[in-house]
Amino acid sequence: MGAKAIARAAIESVDLDLAVDLCREVSRIPSVLGEEGPLAEFIAGTLRHLGFDQVELQPVLADRPNAIGELSFGPGRRVVLTGHLDTKPVSHGWTVAEPYSGDLVNDRVYGHGIMDMKGALACQIAALAGLKDAGLPLSGTAAFAAVSDHMGDQRGSIEYFETHPADLCVLGELSESTICLGHRGRYYFDVHVYGRSAHTCHKHDAVNANYLAALAVIELDASRLEPHLEPWVAEMFGSETFMSPGRIYGGLPPGGPSMIPDECVIRVDCRPQPGVSKATVRAEIDRALTAAAEKDPRFRADVVLADEKAGHLVDRDSEVVTLMTEAVRAARPGQEPSLRVEGWLGDTSSFGPLVETVIFGPGGEPVYAADENLSVEDIHDAAKVYAAFAALALSA
Repeated sequence: MGAKAIARAAIESVDLDLAVDLCREVSRIPSVLGEEGPLAEFIAGTLRHLGFDQVELQPVLADRPNAIGELSFGPGRRVVLTGHLDTKPVSHGWTVAEPYSGDLVNDRVYGHGIMDMKGALACQIAALAGLKDAGLPLSGTAAFAAVSDHMGDQRGSIEYFETHPADLCVLGELSESTICLGHRGRYYFDVHVYGRSAHTCHKHDAVNANYLAALAVIELDASRLEPHLEPWVAEMFGSETFMSPGRIYGGLPPGGPSMIPDECVIRVDCRPQPGVSKATVRAEIDRALTAAAEKDPRFRADVVLADEKAGHLVDRDSEVVTLMTEAVRAARPGQEPSLRVEGWLGDTSSFGPLVETVIFGPGGEPVYAADENLSVEDIHDAAKVYAAFAALALSA
């Protein structure tokens, strides 16, 4: 069989009703960060029922396992479809359906977290299940991993890929059903600004750290860092490394004694393009703080790197992108796939260096809003694309 015939046969093997039903089922199971256990158990049970091999609840954190399984088609490489179990808390304002109803309304499945990214998990399972008995000339292993703690420290994906090496991977983060090459990284720098404390009635004996921090906030907010980038990276992501003073901690907690604070902490949220180093971003922060000190010589501050998550960018000409392009073409005859990048963080921050990975998933912004939903059409499309990709990647 040729590649096009294999892709078509894989698409035809998918039980599209199963994909929709699974989307509805997973939408009914809450899995806010820290509470992934019940959804992991449901998915593991579903994998066993559908005939997957090596199904297990892989330990990650207490009562927060990964749900994993695979299908073997003989010797060959390992291809992984993956996504995360955890969601953010439910937003207010649901009116069309209840957040955990999984209701089907006007050909759309409603559910909290269905776009990020329970729907993709359901579509990946349905796609691989169809390949199991399709009789295609495949060789290798098609693996599935629903991981926990994405919105924490990404421990689930780290645990999985450290113990299950892979050759190619698709991450199902929402990408509006287009091929996503990667995403920006994240650096959190904490700027500790120091003053001198005193009782409020002795204001003139104090140096208010909040005031000094405000000078830094103004300079940091005005930052427009445009580091040197390869032209195609700048074309995809834009030229600016975004930086913003986000959380600010100053003074004493509510209900505490009156006191002018001698320390204020500014968390600077930095979103670098792939390839932009910590040193480059830190130099821009230092420049802004120097400008603040020029406005008030009493300004003193220390800077600490509080958290680091790498960006991800797969080459446009890589095999995984080529295969995904062919899969999308097979699922949507006559349409040429487009390429994009994103600003959010995927688990590829942690496992991207270990396996060649492309991102593809149904749904798009705004996400985590009231009445979050996916159309049946998008669910069918994603399941077809995942099936075609896995079949092409494992074609003998």
